[in-house]
Amino acid sequence: MVSQRRKPEATPLSISVDRTDPDAPVVRIGGDLAFTTAAPLRAEVDRLLAETPPAIVLDFADLLFIDSTGLSVIVHAWREGQQGGTAIRLRATPRFLETILDMTGVTGLLARPQPGDRADRSAASA
Repeated sequence: MVSQRRKPEATPLSISVDRTDPDAPVVRIGGDLAFTTAAPLRAEVDRLLAETPPAIVLDFADLLFIDSTGLSVIVHAWREGQQGGTAIRLRATPRFLETILDMTGVTGLLARPQPGDRADRSAASA
């Protein structure tokens, strides 16, 4: 019997942006976030970061697959957000994504305080 393994990037990436809260737009990401599909998400994140909202929420409730390129989009968002003062928050992360974020150290990266946060200032004055 031949295994019917799921092929990465078998499900197209879907992206929608909810701007109901202009201080924290929500980007809903579904399908496969991989090498061949990541560019539109990175472009959307860059557009949102250019508006410098206090936060951007990445909602992964419908994510089915992520590879290292998809993971790099999350890290890119965090790095650019740090420089521009925008916090990157993840929401509805599937268990497989939580595991990948933990194993790669991205969970700790995302938990770092924004430059200028009260916690950051308290640590600096101590």
